[in-house]
Amino acid sequence: MKEILIEQNIHWKKLKYKSVKRDALDRLISYLPLKQIITITGIRRCGKSTLAKQAINYLIDNGVEEKNIFFINLENPYFLAYKHDATFLNVIFEEYLKLMNPTGKIYCLFDEIQYFDNWQVYIKSKYESSDIKYIITGSNSSMLSNDLNTLLSGRSLNIHLDTFSFTEFLDYKNIDYSSEFIQITNKINIARAKDEYLKWGGFYEVFEAEDEMIKKEILISYAKNIIYQDIVPRYKIRNSEIVEKLFFYLLSNAAGIMNYTTLAKTFEISDKAIREYINYFEDVFMLKRLDKFHNKPKERIKSFKKIYALDNGFLQIAPTLSKNLGNALENMVFIILNQKSEELYYLKDGVEIDFFAEDCYYQVSYDISEEKTRKREVNAFSYFNSENKTKNILITYNTNEDVENINIVSIEKFIFYKR
Repeated sequence: MKEILIEQNIHWKKLKYKSVKRDALDRLISYLPLKQIITITGIRRCGKSTLAKQAINYLIDNGVEEKNIFFINLENPYFLAYKHDATFLNVIFEEYLKLMNPTGKIYCLFDEIQYFDNWQVYIKSKYESSDIKYIITGSNSSMLSNDLNTLLSGRSLNIHLDTFSFTEFLDYKNIDYSSEFIQITNKINIARAKDEYLKWGGFYEVFEAEDEMIKKEILISYAKNIIYQDIVPRYKIRNSEIVEKLFFYLLSNAAGIMNYTTLAKTFEISDKAIREYINYFEDVFMLKRLDKFHNKPKERIKSFKKIYALDNGFLQIAPTLSKNLGNALENMVFIILNQKSEELYYLKDGVEIDFFAEDCYYQVSYDISEEKTRKREVNAFSYFNSENKTKNILITYNTNEDVENINIVSIEKFIFYKR
């Protein structure tokens, strides 16, 4: 085990972890002086481990001794035989203590901790009896919500990490967007980056790859790894093939309205099973459902749902890939609004408003150059907002103008404004 510990903690050898800074790092740094456990949640491969390692760099740069920081990725095959024994976490930690002999406050980072059953009991016992600052990461929402709330109520602070945002992608490409003047100066580079991000999303390894076939292979491997490592074993699903087929089918219908009964007939399983499987996709941050707005909460729950992918790259691996760039743009806008808005809905009553949040209506239309398209989008605002009590924003690929009470903005301007 000592070899694994040394291999994963390169900072013990005075080496730095190299990575692209994420926006969430500032919030993580602000939590470090506090007693609470820091939890980092997010889809696999979104950069949770990297964010934790960026915190290690920060701690060392600010005077914490290398030996007082311990990082361990619990996905290592060596630990597989012990996953049902949470006490083995203490065995790992004791091995670290013997190896490094730290004195004073310890920073302990457990990566992908959900691989150990009943890990919460161990963390709680150590939290209350020692001077250890815990940072733990996990790839499903229920692990760090229901379970933590039961045993660690009030003892944890959560950071949810998504795949790279568009602005983080621009930072990765060293494209400056810090002012309107610079955005205009760099408009060609920003436009190229926009096309790439709209199509391939924000997984780091995906935009690191140059060949499009390799990008697709990476995304397919991500999806299957999540399904067969995080969903199937956790929920003891026997017919795993159905789960995989359902996920890819839903990708083909991203930004569309779901019908559980139709899905159940298509896959020859019950409505209940369909709902459960989609719950699992949400739990591991692959997909997200959107309710239709209604003044009565009960009606919202009963409403037909729209479905979105939580990274645009997933749309490229749908079995019947739609060439509709409008769907990709709408999916991208959903991801942005979902990150910013506590309550997000769509509206439909003959005509449809794509999103409603925070007293603002949002429509998404890739191209409004045709009068028919422009009229349809404008009329939707008039239908739902006849008295102009809320803001109207129409998000397009590259159009920026104001029409009466409607703010028409390109997707990049919308993103820069939302920041």
